[in-house]
Amino acid sequence: MKNLIAPFLPAPLRKHIAPDWTPRPVVAVVRLSGIIGPTQPLRGGLNLAAVAPALEAAFSMKHARAVALIVNSPGGSPVQSSLIYKRIRALAEEKSLPVYAFAEDVAASGGYMIACAADEIYADESSVIGSIGVVSAGFGFTGLIEKLGVERRVHTSGESKAMLDPFQPEKPDEVARLEALQQEVHENFKSLVRKARGERLKADDPAIFSGEFWAGSGALARGLIDGLADLRSHMRGLYGDKVKLRLVVQRAPWWRPGSGISSRLWPSFPAIGGGFAAEMGAGLADGLIAAAEKRSLWSRFGL
Repeated sequence: MKNLIAPFLPAPLRKHIAPDWTPRPVVAVVRLSGIIGPTQPLRGGLNLAAVAPALEAAFSMKHARAVALIVNSPGGSPVQSSLIYKRIRALAEEKSLPVYAFAEDVAASGGYMIACAADEIYADESSVIGSIGVVSAGFGFTGLIEKLGVERRVHTSGESKAMLDPFQPEKPDEVARLEALQQEVHENFKSLVRKARGERLKADDPAIFSGEFWAGSGALARGLIDGLADLRSHMRGLYGDKVKLRLVVQRAPWWRPGSGISSRLWPSFPAIGGGFAAEMGAGLADGLIAAAEKRSLWSRFGL
């Protein structure tokens, strides 16, 4: 009887009435899912601003023994990936809590970078893991505007301000600058993975940092993950069958961009008329482009 009422008693009184009572172990669970990048109309973004409150709540959860991350992301912004990684590591050290990451469909590129914030990474046999590289993709429209009879006019102050303009022919020196930038970002990514995985990483395999990706067993063989397991089973194995898995859900307000009707897609009432139509059209166009980009990132991994 004492142990039944113990959870509801103030700590000083509980120590007096039920000194042998111990709370059930708790594991805080945070889901990190989606394309990594800024929040945009018709599309939510996985970024530090969006996930920071949930991370803070998870690491501050009462009686938490660990924090588990459910990662399902094909990547996106390297900066936002790095910021989320750093925040997780800072909180883990501050709260002295172990962190476990569990990949679902894919933890690739920036998604894998975030998973590396965990002390251990686990995946399903069919999860897609890896893609440690940097990519920049776009289109060239020089032939199209020529056929349409459109003249491109660009005026800049600074010789590189219009670098890689898709409406102008590519220039070898500008491509070389982009490749140098990509190489620097790639080196930062590789350094992070080496530091996070340590001796577990089969660093002598040149394919690891080539941008290639693998299913669960291939990732395990290369030291990119620590095992093939699901969250519930693994946490029960570590903390017992009575462990509580508490999902931290951060619900954004309905008016915030990316969480329903965005301020850009649905402007204030005075904009009704031509302004509203223009905003509506721009919002829909941005949404369609964002949806195409999102579909492209997921489809790269067969999803």
